[in-house]
This record gives sequence, structure tokens and C-alpha cells, in this order.
Amino acid sequence: MSTDDEHYFSADPTVAFTRKPVVADVWGRELRLTSGSGVFAQGRLDIGTAVLFRETEPPGPGRVLDLGCGYGVIGLAIATVVPGADVTAVDVNERAVLLANENAAALGVTDRYRALTPDAVDPDATYDEIWSNPPIRIGKEALHALLLTWFALLAPDGRAVMVVGKNLGGDSLQRWLGEQGYPTTRLASAKGFRVLESRRA
Repeated sequence: MSTDDEHYFSADPTVAFTRKPVVADVWGRELRLTSGSGVFAQGRLDIGTAVLFRETEPPGPGRVLDLGCGYGVIGLAIATVVPGADVTAVDVNERAVLLANENAAALGVTDRYRALTPDAVDPDATYDEIWSNPPIRIGKEALHALLLTWFALLAPDGRAVMVVGKNLGGDSLQRWLGEQGYPTTRLASAKGFRVLESRRA
């Protein structure tokens, strides 16, 4: 993990803030975004998220949560490609939230996309889909608590789509989610990553 990545799950990263452009190919579209220091995968589209885009189709219209949004690429891709999607993006990193909202403005999707810190999210909201490249490095206990908190907001027929590194516990996470009442199947496996789909039992 690079020095710039090491604080990406902090609420207020300590590294100096510099913006870096990113060009991401998502579902046949080219997105020009801005990333930044102290935010996950600055200056690039990380391999896991690239696998997620390559191995999935965009979701249908509805309410979508981008969990651990970073500079916003997953939720912004959905908002750009799916006109009927209403996207809420969430990240504990205030710098990430700032960049994600700036990117939404640049892409012209602020009417259907908003990035927030967790405490600003409507606690009564529900989501048809949750998409995530979750912050595995926060540790297993914290990750499990995070996923259970947000998966509880899935609509009854909703689903979650995640990309997780195999060497970072993708297979054990798949089993654990099933044990928690979210049967999880593997949609794809590529470049050492698992793309997982979870539904309510």
C-alpha cells in the first residue's frame, strides 16, 4: 500500500491535498475524473474496480448505494450510464466525499448523485442495489460491522455487488455473508479478485 493510500479510510487524511486526473473506462464509457492524495487509488482506477466493471453489467434503474465510494468512480459510472439510477455515495473520508461531489458536478449528474459521510445519510433510506469495492484493510471485525450495517438497508428484493481480493479473504467473506442471511454467489473471478453478489435470504 502506498503512502498516499494508507490513510484513505481516515475521516481526515493528514497527507497534503493534491488533485490528480483519472481516466476510467466503465461499461464502454470513458469517464474523466479527479482523484486526490489521501483518497484510495489516487491517480488511477484500481485493479479490483476495473475487474468489477469488466465482469458486470450496469444495474437497472432504482436507488443505488456506493459504499466506500472514494473519489466516486463506481457510483458515478452508474449515474452516468443508468439514467434512472438515483445514487447515494458514502465514505468516512471527507476528502473523498468532496472529490466525488466535484466529479458529479463535472459530469452533470448532481440531480441524481450525492456523496455523503455516513452520519449524513438518511437512516430510513433503503436501496435496491449496493455496489462496493469495500475497505478490506480496515480489518475483519470492522468490515463485518460495516457490511451488516449497510446491507440492512437493502430493499427486500435488493442485492449487493462487491469486488474483493481472493488473497484478502474474498472466499471466506462469501461464506460469512451467507451465514448472516445474505446468500452470496460468485459472479466472476479475475486477476485475483472475486466479484460477489449478495441477496437477502
